[in-house]
Amino acid sequence: MNRRAWFARTATASAALPWLTAPGPAHARVRPRPAGNGPLKITDVKTILTAPANIRLVVVKVVTSEPGLYGLGCATFTQRARAVETAVDKYLKPFLLGKDPAAIEDLWQSNFVSSYWRNGPVLGNAISGVDMALWDILGKRANMPVYQLFGGKCRKAVDTYRHATGMTFAEVEAAARKLIEGGQRYVRVQVGVPGQSTYGAGGVPKENTGEGANARPQTWEPRAYVRTLPKLFEHLRKQLGDEVELLHDVHERVPPILAIQLCKDLEPFKLFFLEDPFSPEDIGYFEKLRPQTSTPIAMGELFNNPNEWVGLVSNRLIDFIRIHISQVGGLTMARKVAALCEFFGVRTAWHGPGDVSPVGHAANVHLDLAVPNFGIQEGRVFNQAERDVFPGCPELKDGYLWANDKPGLGIDLDEKLAAKFPISDDPPFDYRWGNVRRKDGTVVKP
Repeated sequence: MNRRAWFARTATASAALPWLTAPGPAHARVRPRPAGNGPLKITDVKTILTAPANIRLVVVKVVTSEPGLYGLGCATFTQRARAVETAVDKYLKPFLLGKDPAAIEDLWQSNFVSSYWRNGPVLGNAISGVDMALWDILGKRANMPVYQLFGGKCRKAVDTYRHATGMTFAEVEAAARKLIEGGQRYVRVQVGVPGQSTYGAGGVPKENTGEGANARPQTWEPRAYVRTLPKLFEHLRKQLGDEVELLHDVHERVPPILAIQLCKDLEPFKLFFLEDPFSPEDIGYFEKLRPQTSTPIAMGELFNNPNEWVGLVSNRLIDFIRIHISQVGGLTMARKVAALCEFFGVRTAWHGPGDVSPVGHAANVHLDLAVPNFGIQEGRVFNQAERDVFPGCPELKDGYLWANDKPGLGIDLDEKLAAKFPISDDPPFDYRWGNVRRKDGTVVKP
């Protein structure tokens, strides 16, 4: 058979079988568009706001001209959910209608400069929601999971850490033991300090309770916290041993000089990492910190701008990049960050708390599976309402998150059910962050 005849025969077969099926994700085949439908276009972009776990979530849905083909992305900025909704519905949607959803890089770049002022969390989350949705669409068109589009799996599943909290050392120990018995090998520990609110400890003094913008301030004194924390780790190492990996989040709540001392004081207890010892405004202190301690450092939860992390990575001043993928612009940007980090020995540890939607968690897992310099992933157990609203949530088993092998991100959204869990607009954002103060009334970074 000559080449001309072979091409003619192949074209005839393709016309007869417009959707080529795949034997499995590892051998997926691209499914060509049916002839005569014209080029694929974006026909609608919308936000879905829902709170199945009482946390305001923002999900973006990008709809295409192909019937039934759409993508989902996470745009959750829970303290400013309505601002992100407006950014998507009023500004990005008109900009995107009629464009090619496969032009992912070009759409990211043009979305990024479309508002002129950029690098903020509202625009970042809006762009991210669209970007993840476009990768989801591409995976569905290719009949492949998104991790295959990124080059395939580097590991079978994603190791995670979860949180053990309490107001006393004994409570933290008990919570950690429960997680370890459930298969966790990495545990983040947070403890309360008597008489004040400590980030992540799950307790607020009675005198600090209240609601809304005029809620009474939560008291926070950094020196009491810095004195307490090494004692917690000394207790846990004695009781839990050295096999479990322990982590802690400072959450930028102490002055930089105290954070440096804390990193040094924690060295004997061999943390897996200490997170956010400085605020983004104080990243210049990392040059002072690195020569003084061997405690591994994770940083980046609040980052928006590449200028915040490029120097930290290229100068090897941090050990784990901790960015919130929906805040920095989605999978397109996060892939570039991971590639940069690979060359400088920095590992990934994407932000993954409850205020990341299940769609965002699915995106985290797909990227975790595909990057060689994966470090750890903040884990999440989804409640039944979340599972019902978002069919296809990643599964947490034996301390690992597992992605399914469905095309795209492998997760869907039941919009009718999501509407049964409306977000609360009262208060319109989490006022507690702005009500953490020292005893003299000085505001504390959250």
